[in-house]
Amino acid sequence: MHYISQGKIPEEHLENIRRMCAAGADWVQLRLKNETFERVLETAKAVKNICDAFQVKLIINDFPEVAKKINADGVHLGKLDSCPLEARRLLGKDKIIGGTANTLEDCESLCEKQVDYIGLGPFRFTTTKKNLSPILGTAGYQELLCSLRA
Repeated sequence: MHYISQGKIPEEHLENIRRMCAAGADWVQLRLKNETFERVLETAKAVKNICDAFQVKLIINDFPEVAKKINADGVHLGKLDSCPLEARRLLGKDKIIGGTANTLEDCESLCEKQVDYIGLGPFRFTTTKKNLSPILGTAGYQELLCSLRA
C-alpha cells in the first residue's frame, strides 16, 4: 500500500504517517504543499525516522533535493515539477522516481524519461488538489491502459 500523506499542518502529516506505518503501509509519500523548503526538509527528517523504524519506503513529493539530503527511497514529481531525468541524475539509478500523468501523452513522456512508476489520475473528484486535472474515471483508465498496451 502506498500512502500519500495528508494533514493541514506538518504535525498532522507526521501523526497520520505514524498511524499508516503501524497499520502496515509499504510506501509513504510525504506530500506537503505550500511549505518552505526548510519546513519540508525538517518534516522529512522526522518522517524518515518513522519510516525507518517500520521498514517502510519513503518517497518525497516535489523535492528531489530533500530526498537526496535525507536519503529517502525516491521522489514523486508532479507535471509541473522538475524533470525526472534531472531527478535521476541527482538521486542515482537505485532511487525510485515517480511522476504524475493524466493523459496518454503524459504517460508516454514519463516512460521516455524512465520513471519507475506513474501516478495516474485523478480517478474521481478530490479536494486534495487545487488545480485538479480532468477526472478519468473507470473508462478513462481503461482507455489509457489499452492505448499504452498497443
